[in-house]
Amino acid sequence: MKITDILQSKRATLSFEVFPPRTGLKFEEVQSVVAKIAKLEPDFMSVTYGAMGNGAREFTLAVAKEVKANGVTPLAHLTCIDSDKDDVEKKIAAFCENGIENVLALRGDIPADFEGFREYKHASDLVEELARDGHFCVGGACYPEGHPDSPTLFADIENLKRKVDAGCSFLTTQMFFDNDTFYSFLSKCRDNRIYVPIIAGIMPVTNGSQIKRSVALSGGILPNKFRRIIDRFGDDPVAMRQAGIAYATDQIIDLYANGITAVHVYSMNKPDVAAAIRSNLSGII
Repeated sequence: MKITDILQSKRATLSFEVFPPRTGLKFEEVQSVVAKIAKLEPDFMSVTYGAMGNGAREFTLAVAKEVKANGVTPLAHLTCIDSDKDDVEKKIAAFCENGIENVLALRGDIPADFEGFREYKHASDLVEELARDGHFCVGGACYPEGHPDSPTLFADIENLKRKVDAGCSFLTTQMFFDNDTFYSFLSKCRDNRIYVPIIAGIMPVTNGSQIKRSVALSGGILPNKFRRIIDRFGDDPVAMRQAGIAYATDQIIDLYANGITAVHVYSMNKPDVAAAIRSNLSGII
């Protein structure tokens, strides 16, 4: 089923993200994660794509197939920063052969040893390639506080409009921790004629030491309320887990209450965290 059909058919949606095996993580362990999160009956599950040189990317399709085998719609990520047309065409063919209908098109992060773009400089180039024959429901990423490489939020939204015009049917935000930032971003997008569904991306922070790197990658800003939670509970794993889940739940409830109908949770391969979020929302969705 295509993501846009899911978004249109339900009053409120909740989805989760999983990532393929990385160093020290076996494929069988990821299979177990997928099965456990699938039991929560998410509306879809996204499967990330490894950064340049990361062997995890070879497992993206395998994990997406595992999601589908567990009765959940998969959304496979695909990056293009180090790809040429042959690479992309092979990936597209493999997705088609395995019944993958939804792809999140990403440029990918620029690594420290980057030697230059090949044939795809922007995510919009990949979007256009994926959307060409109409087989895929193509999604894109967006940054409520502006992409770290963009000089201004306004310039970033202009680039986002080009991505949508190239064929994006929906967008998913990077994580944010202040809902007012998202509401302002959404308004700016609509003012700039970006009318596709925008899924709000929420990350339950259960480990205080991880948040600094995550924020650096996403360009996000931590509100004082959230900083105080990390300062108070960051060194206590049990307390930080509980506080992080509570904060994320509060964000999600506020989003639904304000008419946002689609939320995506960056669950970091933690079925227990996904289950806690789902349980907290059991009477709402």
